[in-house]
Amino acid sequence: MSNLLIPEVLAPAGDMERLEYAIRYGADAVYLGGKTMGMRTASQNFDFDQMKKACDYAHARGVKVYLTCNILPNNKEVDALPEYFRAAEAAGIDALIIADIGTLMEAKRVVPDMEIHMSTQVGIVNYMTARELYNMGAKRIVLAREVPLDEIRQIRDKTPPEMEIECFVHGAMCVSFSGRCLLSQYLVGRHANRGECAQPCRWAYHLVEEKRPGQYFPIVEEDGATYILNAKDMNMVRHIDKLVDAGINSLKIEGRAKSFYYVACVTNAYRSAVDHYLKDRNGFVLPEWIDEETRKVSHRQYTEGFYFGPPENGQYHETGGYVRSWDVVAVVDKCENGKMHLTQRNKFSVGDEVEIMIPRQQPVRFTVKEMFNEAGESITAAPHAMMKLTIPFDGSFPEGSILRVQK
Repeated sequence: MSNLLIPEVLAPAGDMERLEYAIRYGADAVYLGGKTMGMRTASQNFDFDQMKKACDYAHARGVKVYLTCNILPNNKEVDALPEYFRAAEAAGIDALIIADIGTLMEAKRVVPDMEIHMSTQVGIVNYMTARELYNMGAKRIVLAREVPLDEIRQIRDKTPPEMEIECFVHGAMCVSFSGRCLLSQYLVGRHANRGECAQPCRWAYHLVEEKRPGQYFPIVEEDGATYILNAKDMNMVRHIDKLVDAGINSLKIEGRAKSFYYVACVTNAYRSAVDHYLKDRNGFVLPEWIDEETRKVSHRQYTEGFYFGPPENGQYHETGGYVRSWDVVAVVDKCENGKMHLTQRNKFSVGDEVEIMIPRQQPVRFTVKEMFNEAGESITAAPHAMMKLTIPFDGSFPEGSILRVQK
């Protein structure tokens, strides 16, 4: 594969705030969901008026917007597809992400100029399927997360060069193949393949013997229950060169239900990693600070997924929870006249060592020596959510830079 490929950094946008932060921190494209037809009902998502504002905002900054339409639609929803597609086109959407063959063909009939991306939910694992989907009108295929790099390289070599390949490179992993899970629907009546997953794979489990009701036995020889289904999160930021060499056009970050800070921080890490790679393709070595950025968000233990073969330690059995070692305390509104104007997000105080996350740059640390409230009065702490304050600072950071403290 030619190393002249320039990979797209594709970031999630659960709402307008997260879309803005994804773009501010370097996304080439974002993907979002509407109020229906998508796989993340837990996200706020966008109605079509909001979608148009999102597209206008993104396009003004040279960023593309992709719309998830990746549920498996029932008959009633099929009837609603034409109107949905036309509204998406009118809003300015650049591509539809689709998981169903009938939905693909309907989109080609109704909005023939719209680009189509076939979702990871399709379960594409070979060049034959990829090629046929391209022949049916798909511009891009999103491979199943279980496909290793050597297989991706073969898919690239045996498909038309005009067909784009997108792969998930960061975020939560599903215990079931390509997200095709029935556990949530079976246990609590929430359909995972319709965006309602309750994530039972993250729950603790015991064994119960039918003649001993109420007696719970751990599945492994450890204290307490076992999180036997709990998959680790994926993290491929150290391997941008290998991803590009395999022919992947778009590097997709999972997380439409994650916070604005998560979106900003992980997007910033991959944007910086790609920038660093493009400066020295042949001698790519990831700076340590970029790798550390992926560890300054709330995350499960990391794995490299299936890229180098089936993961030997892909599950974490001790807990279903997250590793979280940093808190966002403020966001920069502007810097002028030796002052940093901030909006508070969590309490912090004079004397705290703060790190500021800057788009496409290494973070900067400093100690807060003074702070003032909106009236200009000296204060020792900023305890109120969303309060305005200033900090004397001899320097300038762009709007949207994020202050955080280590817990």
